[in-house]
Amino acid sequence: MKLSKPKPIKLSSFVDHRGKLLVGQWPDQIPFEVKRFFVISNVPEGEPRGIHAHKECHQLLVCLKGSLKAMVDNGEERKVINLSDNGESLHMPPATWGAQYDYSEDAVLLVLASHQYDPDDYIHEYEEFLSFVGN
Repeated sequence: MKLSKPKPIKLSSFVDHRGKLLVGQWPDQIPFEVKRFFVISNVPEGEPRGIHAHKECHQLLVCLKGSLKAMVDNGEERKVINLSDNGESLHMPPATWGAQYDYSEDAVLLVLASHQYDPDDYIHEYEEFLSFVGN
């Protein structure tokens, strides 16, 4: 399997006396059509989220408020990306093991997904993930 690498994407951000506007457009910044979204907030201190991979689904993680860390692993390389509300987002292609942690108290994470929810698309065990990507 050819592995894609997770990559940060800078969304357009505009700030003036009326507030802040954060913009992401498909296909310029969002590299897939969005079929679903969800929002994660009020994460208790020390609790991780994610801890899985997808077989087919792309995700774009956008920190709308606060900050958090996102660990991404494509079977060959592991990185930690700091996300905050400065317009940085993270594209997680299929076959990316991911976990989000170290949420600030006020963190709000928007996740855009290329597929509707399908429990069969999830890989919850790291060894199964490594087998899936051919390692």
